[in-house]
Amino acid sequence: MTTADIAGIVTAIESVLPKGPGTVSLHEPVFAGNEWRYLKECLDTGWVSSAGKFVERFEEMLRDVTGAAHAIAVVNGTAALQVSLELAGVRRGDEVIVPALTFVATANAVVYCGAVPHFADSDEHTLGLNAAKLDGYLHSVARVEGGTCINWRSGAPIRAVVPMHVFGHPVEIEPLLEVCDRWRLTVIEDAAESLGSLYRGRHTGTFGRLAALSFNGNKIATTGGGGAILTASAELGARARHLTTTARRSHRWSFVHDQVGYNYRLPNLNAALGCAQLEQLNGFVAAKRALTARYADALGAVPGVKLFLEQPWARSNYWLNALLLDQPDTAARDRLLEEANARGLEVRPAWTLMHRLAPFAACPRSDLSVAEDLEARIVNLPSSAVLKRV
Repeated sequence: MTTADIAGIVTAIESVLPKGPGTVSLHEPVFAGNEWRYLKECLDTGWVSSAGKFVERFEEMLRDVTGAAHAIAVVNGTAALQVSLELAGVRRGDEVIVPALTFVATANAVVYCGAVPHFADSDEHTLGLNAAKLDGYLHSVARVEGGTCINWRSGAPIRAVVPMHVFGHPVEIEPLLEVCDRWRLTVIEDAAESLGSLYRGRHTGTFGRLAALSFNGNKIATTGGGGAILTASAELGARARHLTTTARRSHRWSFVHDQVGYNYRLPNLNAALGCAQLEQLNGFVAAKRALTARYADALGAVPGVKLFLEQPWARSNYWLNALLLDQPDTAARDRLLEEANARGLEVRPAWTLMHRLAPFAACPRSDLSVAEDLEARIVNLPSSAVLKRV
């Protein structure tokens, strides 16, 4: 890819974005609703910690948005994923299948449970886990013994699979569920980036036994820092609430904790912000999808790249728009990053693949050729809902 090619690509990206001084951020929050009013109510009433009406309201709104039977608000998405793994029975020494193409929190949460991340490859059409490739790989390294999937190479149980909905694009979840059922693996969705995204009309995070959401400051809706656990199971929902509230038995004054729990409940202040954000979620999704359509128009005839678009069966929130080079070329990708950032456009590559990170270099893994190909091709574009038509 020549210097002129790269300049043309960046110019096409610029044509979509507002003009003016300063940097166009990769993703920034939009506060245009009841945020100030709800936060002031918390301050005026003194209800700022993990008790208060906004926590319950936020959980109710999450149930309405996602269709999940139970939603438990916690301090961040990593905590949500860690607790979900524990509730799914993941224990020290187990292995958990996670994508190599993910944010580090997915693998970190597995390690917090004392388990080992076992990396699997991606599907180039969804960016998520490839069900057929995972099935073939398990045939080569695993067996089901007494209802448990065992890695015959390590001797460890493979307990669960964590599909991650990359950049808000739904994984092709139904084939993955079939593979996991065959291999006796529990599915815990990492839906951190996919609030507002649908798979065949159903919200992500409602297919697995449990799921984790994130409301970090860069997510489509934010609580500043926060997350949530979703589940259809009343039992798991109650256990999640108990475990994330220091495992304290409810009582007016006594402090009896019946297991080691976590101080993970979301504060009322954060939940108040989240309620105001969820009131605007449909507008955020619509604005981001409109931005994607403008990118698609601007980049459609530009040689050497294509915009990653949702599958026919999916409705993506387009949390982060992704530009793909036609060929894997890390040098060209990096020149594109340099040129765009020099022009004040905050673009970035995909995350470093998990098996390339020092803490996970020795972890088991399948062939990761598709993920490695994607790593060398992906450039994320400015994707804030606030980016209006120029």
